[in-house]
Amino acid sequence: MGPKEGLPKSQRLHLKNDINALFEEGKGFNAYPFRVVVHTHEAETPDAAMPRILVSVSKKRFHHAVKRNRVKRLVRESWRRNKGGLMKICNKNNKTIDIAFVYTATCILTYHEIESKMSVITKRLEGKIC
Repeated sequence: MGPKEGLPKSQRLHLKNDINALFEEGKGFNAYPFRVVVHTHEAETPDAAMPRILVSVSKKRFHHAVKRNRVKRLVRESWRRNKGGLMKICNKNNKTIDIAFVYTATCILTYHEIESKMSVITKRLEGKIC
């Protein structure tokens, strides 16, 4: 059995200052169904060298919380399964990368569609960091 593949709180963006820094200083790109905003900086400690994510789903597009939560669960699970390469690069380069996934589609895509797009996004992010 390999390393744990969970998504602990240390790998999620939750502090207001970190989120503000991400959206003020980060660079973004579109990869349907996401708007991805990325901010890379030096890790304060070797343990903190990892990607941290934020998932946002608009109340304007999905009025019911059940649907918003479903999308967030799908996105987090697809990220959890595709983050391995990015984790290794962050540890090797002693970098912390903050990523916001803003879901822009107006319908809930299937898990396979979201995961295939997440795979493309992670490959693109690995190329930017290297």
